[in-house]
Amino acid sequence: MSQDIVADALNMIKNAKRAGKEIIQIKMISNLLIEVLKIMKQKSAIKKYKINTKDKSLEITIGILSECKAIKPRFTVDKNQIDKYRRRYLPARNIGTIIVSTNKGLMTHEEAQEEEIGGCLIAFFY
Repeated sequence: MSQDIVADALNMIKNAKRAGKEIIQIKMISNLLIEVLKIMKQKSAIKKYKINTKDKSLEITIGILSECKAIKPRFTVDKNQIDKYRRRYLPARNIGTIIVSTNKGLMTHEEAQEEEIGGCLIAFFY
């Protein structure tokens, strides 16, 4: 296990999806990971997630998902550079989502472009 909880969790989700599993248990938890999972749930990449506070774990039900990965190194982008990274990480124009950490919290790349703010690239999924 590395020090990056988000990267480890997304890797576990991707491996579980490839292995044909629908429910996965992750034994690490962080506020950033929970915010990433909220965005993935809004976009139907995961169906639901349940936080177990006793043993500090997450139970995730995987939805419609092909690929999910953390972006390393975490590039800092301004509002004009988001499109360049969208072309780099996503397979097609209207497929997939990049999660951007802005000064207004985590949001998708579409929301960041609408509000015309930049930030730090966290992860992508499609």
